Amino acid sequence: MRKEMKVTNQEERMPRPEPQKLRWGVAHIYSSYNNTIITVTDITCTETIARASGGQMVKSDRLESSPTAAMGCAKKVAEICREKGINGLLIKVRAKGGHNGPNNPGPGAQPAIRALSRTGLRIGKIEEVTPEPHNGCRMKGGRRGRRV
Repeated sequence: MRKEMKVTNQEERMPRPEPQKLRWGVAHIYSSYNNTIITVTDITCTETIARASGGQMVKSDRLESSPTAAMGCAKKVAEICREKGINGLLIKVRAKGGHNGPNNPGPGAQPAIRALSRTGLRIGKIEEVTPEPHNGCRMKGGRRGRRV
């Protein structure tokens, strides 16, 4: 024998919120020791939706790569994404890399990701796409390497 659950008036009045349809974009975060550049494209990475750099946020050149400038970039980009209807982001973090550059991202990468998630955008996955050399060009420093 089943018991019937009694539904109160308050539960009847409150409509259930419909799950919001996610529109995804791809956030490319290029973070070097001199600058932080954030570009948001559509899911196929063919059309640019929003972009901002550290130089747009601060006046002094030495502060372009700072965490504060990166957070400002992320807020600006997130605002533009909201206007265009994107509410989910896949993040690709890139450092300079290559055969001579550092393989670890600059100081603005993590604050930018944190600021994007704080604005209410859904974060899908965070991927590191720094280019790695496959023993192409010869490293600088001579035959015996850099002597300190």
